[in-house]
Amino acid sequence: MDLDVFVTAHHAEWNRLDQLLTRSRRLSGAEVDELVALYQRTATHLSLLQSTTPDPTLVSRLTQLVARARAVVTGTRRASWRDAARFLTEGFPAAVYLSRRWWIPTALLSTVAAAVIGWWIAGHPEVQASIGAPADLREMTRPGGQYESYYSSHPAASFAAQVWTNNAQAAAMCLVLGAFLCVPVLWILFLNMLNLGVGLGLMSAAGRLDTFLGLVLPHGLLELTAVFVAAGTGLRLGWTLIDPGPRTRRAAMAQEGRAALGMAIGLALVLFVSGLIEGFVTPSGLPTWARIAIGVAAELVFLLYVYVLGGRAARAGERGDVEPADRNPELPTAA
Repeated sequence: MDLDVFVTAHHAEWNRLDQLLTRSRRLSGAEVDELVALYQRTATHLSLLQSTTPDPTLVSRLTQLVARARAVVTGTRRASWRDAARFLTEGFPAAVYLSRRWWIPTALLSTVAAAVIGWWIAGHPEVQASIGAPADLREMTRPGGQYESYYSSHPAASFAAQVWTNNAQAAAMCLVLGAFLCVPVLWILFLNMLNLGVGLGLMSAAGRLDTFLGLVLPHGLLELTAVFVAAGTGLRLGWTLIDPGPRTRRAAMAQEGRAALGMAIGLALVLFVSGLIEGFVTPSGLPTWARIAIGVAAELVFLLYVYVLGGRAARAGERGDVEPADRNPELPTAA
């Protein structure tokens, strides 16, 4: 395509669209129809330029022009409490439900990996010696030692906030870094399972595995589920880059990326609940069975939330994406 000829043929239309957008008075009905037609035509022009002979200056000008026209044509919409309610009752649980084929295998394989690491450390004193000196290991695993005092070393409220921040950052990293062909997500997941496996192994070797599980399970069930969901979503995002399916790679990444952004917000709320349990329930004086029961109950509520509300919304067509009116329009690929 000859760029000079193309600009000469269409610059009058672009200028006219710009004039209509900068009008201070109210547009007439005919002018509104003209604006809509020019918006659609200019969007097609922009698509052609991007796919054939992209000129940075011209593409930038038309991108801004199309964005301004779209704002006028489609109008603006403010988020409301109804949007938040829809997100919590449909969008987020549906997104988690639809990604279950990724996060459930991730959870099972990760749990097995942590158990194998723990078994390997517990049964091999030489591996324990490579982790720390005998005196340090005894200090970590003894009654009232570091593994136990960790959960009561700070005031409950500040500890819960710190835990929530750290876990939310880890989940967000899994979601964001999934676009880098899955590798960073696998590494983050491995580090988490390694830390869990080391605790399992050392406390098991000290004969205090029941104490360790009593400390980890109350908050760990919900916390690890959220991490597995984030990791599974990140892996799905990375795989979409490799194999977008019938969609174009750009459209597939845009759709999955928007869903992942919503997942980050939803998982932050889930991890907030987990942080409250870790800050207030785990170090409490409640019997071990009561603390574990609270953790199991929180996990069951989340799974019911995903499978009941999420499953129903997914069957109704919900995909965890934003409303169509809030998405960027997909430009046509041909005139």
